[in-house]
Amino acid sequence: MEINVVRSADSTAQCYNVELENVTLLTVLNHIKTKIDPSLTYSHGCRSGVCGSCAVRVNGREVLMCEYKPVNGDTVEPIRNSRVIRDLVVDSSAIERFNATAKAWSEDSLEGNISDEEAHRIETQSDCILCASCYSACPVYAVNPDFIGPFALTRVWRYVNDLRETSSAIKIAAIQTNGIWDCTLCGECVPVCPQNIAPKQDITMLRMKSSMLGYQDPNAGMAFGGGFDFGSPMF
Repeated sequence: MEINVVRSADSTAQCYNVELENVTLLTVLNHIKTKIDPSLTYSHGCRSGVCGSCAVRVNGREVLMCEYKPVNGDTVEPIRNSRVIRDLVVDSSAIERFNATAKAWSEDSLEGNISDEEAHRIETQSDCILCASCYSACPVYAVNPDFIGPFALTRVWRYVNDLRETSSAIKIAAIQTNGIWDCTLCGECVPVCPQNIAPKQDITMLRMKSSMLGYQDPNAGMAFGGGFDFGSPMF
């Protein structure tokens, strides 16, 4: 089986031949590193699809190396929208930066138990492993590198949707700029999430919540050249 690995963001792919079948991409890369090319560099951790550290792109789609089973001719490259440190390893500091901007954590919550039904409301978003697959797939960063991002926004919805959270209004205010209104709702983030989270849906819900609190899309007024006054008809 031939596996092509892009060794940096600017280089062409390097081809490796391995005699392995029905194994994960992580197993293949471990074999390459130990048997063929010890200089090959990549990240991995739990090997169980939980830590999110082994996210890469295969044939232009984000996957976890510990879950994906490669086929002959696959091309592996680092995730997008991140600075490549070496080979398949990227700088993940953007995750912390955008989470901080969005206040994507519990700041002030009420003590006490919640019902199973209430826990189920936030269960899916709580499963986010911060693998940055959605961050890599998102096309918004090509025009706005300060976009808070689907991973941070889906975590904001997790806390805003938690009945114990008392700082929801603060979190909603934090995501108005470079946040929910900058998302194009293209849905590219949805199919690449290994946890089956739908950031597009969560962002839509955050928009609805924002509207209930009096916020509106700042781009709406520009839809018809700066306002909704169509003026006199021209013939």
